[in-house]
Amino acid sequence: MELGIVGLGRMGGNIALRLMDAGHRIVAHDVLAEARARLAAAGAEPAESLAALVAGLAAPRTVWVMLPAGAVTETAIAALADLLSPGDCIIDGGNTFYKDDIRRAATLQARGLDYVDVGTSGGVWGRERGYCMMIGGPAQTVNRLDGLFAALAPGAGDVPRTPGREGRDPRAEQGYLHTGPAGSGHFVKMIHNGIEYGLMQAFAEGFDILANKNTPALPEAERYDLNVADIAEVWRRGSVVSSWLLDLAAIALAGNESLSDYEGSVADSGEGRWTVFAAIEEAVSADVLSAALYARFRSRRDHTFGERLLSAMRYQFGGHEEQGSGH
Repeated sequence: MELGIVGLGRMGGNIALRLMDAGHRIVAHDVLAEARARLAAAGAEPAESLAALVAGLAAPRTVWVMLPAGAVTETAIAALADLLSPGDCIIDGGNTFYKDDIRRAATLQARGLDYVDVGTSGGVWGRERGYCMMIGGPAQTVNRLDGLFAALAPGAGDVPRTPGREGRDPRAEQGYLHTGPAGSGHFVKMIHNGIEYGLMQAFAEGFDILANKNTPALPEAERYDLNVADIAEVWRRGSVVSSWLLDLAAIALAGNESLSDYEGSVADSGEGRWTVFAAIEEAVSADVLSAALYARFRSRRDHTFGERLLSAMRYQFGGHEEQGSGH
């Protein structure tokens, strides 16, 4: 298959590379000439403008927009809508607010264009590991694009099959899923990221307690000089808290147990806030997820070991750098 990709950063560039590895044709555009050149060297066909990208695709065209949520994505989609023809499709694979998807889908449908929203998880490791995708949009269009999603997904790998799944959607076992109509993909990804906040905060607080067990505030007999890097490693092996986030924490701690190269100022991308907003709209209690979000706010004023670990995990999975620092 062929695909146009707009935005060749950490995620968009690796998505293009993984698709090319699977034999798909990629026409790639980025405002930065060096990003276009980098993908061209890997086999993509560079396009200096959105018009050139659209002209380089055969109908029905599909263009994947992988840009930061907000004005830059809105502008790109509006420009593409003026260039594309009925029957073509725009995919938004960024972290867009799901209500914006609903609005866009209705606007584009009136012009005969399909709109698909893809909640994409995998971070900077996606080219190697694959991307977990939560996909919203018309079923017919999602099915037509299945070859692209299957190539990007991690596949079943060596993850044991879940008992009792007979007769359910087999795509979920491959790491991608059609979740429903427009907006549903990004809604599911939004909740995924909200949960991620809570999981990361739990690890951060637990390791903070471990790291401070040698404090002079405790009786001497109750002080332990614990090796948190080794604790992270042993928990990876058969523990009920083993996970990819723990793997990433272990990588960071093995490299620098004190995490002194991180300040501990933890940003939030917006997904955590939107998750809390959704909980409020639904009158659903979300104590842990709300507290994890507020902890990130506080981290920008006062930093702990746990918050340095949060920063380290964010850098490990997504390449997210701290504001005003080397990480």
